[in-house]
Amino acid sequence: MRTINFKTLALIALAAVMLSSCASLQKMKKNANLINFKTTPEILETHAGKVDLAIDGKFPAKYFNKKAIMVATPVLKYTGGEKAFEPVTLQGEKVDANNKVITLANGGNFAYKDAVPYAEAMRLSTLELRITASKGSQSVDFAPIQLALGVIATPTLVVNYPTPIIGVQREKNTSGKYDPNIDAFQRIVPEEYTADIHYLINKADIRPTELTAADIAKLKEYNKAATSDPKKKLKSMEVSSYASPDGALELNTKLAEKRQDASSKYLTKELKKEEIEAEFKTKFTPEDWDGFKELMGKSNIQDKELILRVLSMYTDPEVREREIKNLSQAFVGVASEILPQLRRSKFTTSIELIGRSDEEIAALADSDPSKLNPAELLYAATLTKDLNKKLAIYNSAMKIYPEDWRGFNNAGMVLIKQQKHADAKSLLEKAEKLNNNEPIIKNNLGVCALKEGDLVKAETYFGAASGAGDAVNNNLGILSIIKGDYAKAVKYFGDSDSPNTGLAKILAGDNNGALKSLENCTWEGCYMKEYFKGVVGARTAKENLMYESLETAVKMKPELKSKIATDMEFAKYFNEPRFKEIIK
Repeated sequence: MRTINFKTLALIALAAVMLSSCASLQKMKKNANLINFKTTPEILETHAGKVDLAIDGKFPAKYFNKKAIMVATPVLKYTGGEKAFEPVTLQGEKVDANNKVITLANGGNFAYKDAVPYAEAMRLSTLELRITASKGSQSVDFAPIQLALGVIATPTLVVNYPTPIIGVQREKNTSGKYDPNIDAFQRIVPEEYTADIHYLINKADIRPTELTAADIAKLKEYNKAATSDPKKKLKSMEVSSYASPDGALELNTKLAEKRQDASSKYLTKELKKEEIEAEFKTKFTPEDWDGFKELMGKSNIQDKELILRVLSMYTDPEVREREIKNLSQAFVGVASEILPQLRRSKFTTSIELIGRSDEEIAALADSDPSKLNPAELLYAATLTKDLNKKLAIYNSAMKIYPEDWRGFNNAGMVLIKQQKHADAKSLLEKAEKLNNNEPIIKNNLGVCALKEGDLVKAETYFGAASGAGDAVNNNLGILSIIKGDYAKAVKYFGDSDSPNTGLAKILAGDNNGALKSLENCTWEGCYMKEYFKGVVGARTAKENLMYESLETAVKMKPELKSKIATDMEFAKYFNEPRFKEIIK
């Protein structure tokens, strides 16, 4: 009887299955060229710090084995490393799993999206698809399939120099917003002094006792000082005469005019005696209701609020007077306390206080800064372009005026310009404690956050800096480019002459608008302006524009050659002689 070795038969059967599996997998590997892969975009791009990838794959009929599993992994290879995207897993129709199914009879499609963090070395890179197919315990690695070359990194070229703002004691402009160009420092400061003489009821003659009053004596001294002190300049003198709002309007008009004549005659005589020359103005007010209202508001007269209500209810002077007199008890106080003060002529001298010259301020800032007031000391820093000298002056301001936020803010601004953002942040945080609601400080803290890469904090600070000036919009524009929101960046930059305005328009797809903005850019010696014009030239097939712009850029900054040589915006020109000449 013949003995059958079942163990041997089992091994033979298993080998046959394995050979069959391997054969089917090898067939899939051999026919991998039948698979259609399309990447979007064809050349990868980085936006908002990531490289996004979309792949659409199409398998032909009779290709995908019913029991096979395929794992496809996109990998970006570059000098010094590689970065894998998430793998996608596909399966035949008889595989018991939960992956995308590709049928044998009809084939099938798949769509894939993923992103990886961008690295500068990815500019020159190869995107390849690595595939492993398996069936049971057998697996086969396909030859890598090249999908794309390089990564366009134009958004990373943003000129990331956000604008800090100098600290000033600001005033609101006509639109109601704070104007960062209005500073507290004024070399010429207006000043005035006012003295009054009073008249008896229905009189216009000046009593001698009025001319010897203390305020008249002080006015004479003030006028003399204005003509003898080189730091003062007498601008004008004005005589304003009034009648109180009781009595007939016609009478009061004549009375106020006579008081004007008498007081003007007196002052003219005094000025002539002292040999003082000044612009001379006169005016009279028949019934001084404004003065009446002001004095009433400050008084303790009975029924004061009722009288003030009468003034608001009636505009006719005769009606006002009648209604007030009807308040007989209250009118006694009005007649004795208020009306006598309104029967007057007011002398007002206006002068200009002339401050220290630039030379004097600069010298004191070096030798004895404590002699300068805060506005002068801060102004001294604007008289030099040397950042170290500016910083020294602001350090003096912080020491002498420690409660003034501007010294800390402005020192931080200088440190930002010196690229010392950590040191700047420390000073700006001190400024913020002194004035937590100041939008200038918020902007500058936003600048530091942006340079640190903290986009969320930067956006918060810039939002709180609303109203601090155009610098905030510029900084928000830079932030928007970094975040990949190019339409918003275009809006923030507006008509700014920054080269980033052109870059934002390039990234938003407006090449013509970008070129116009770049040509209007007034940044002297700006090599990135020329670089961006080169990008526009490449994108619009204007080769002369591209070459001429890149040639100008590398003349300004030869270090750009290596960046141009790896910029996929110019990939189609890499082997052109003129391009090679630019980057050699």
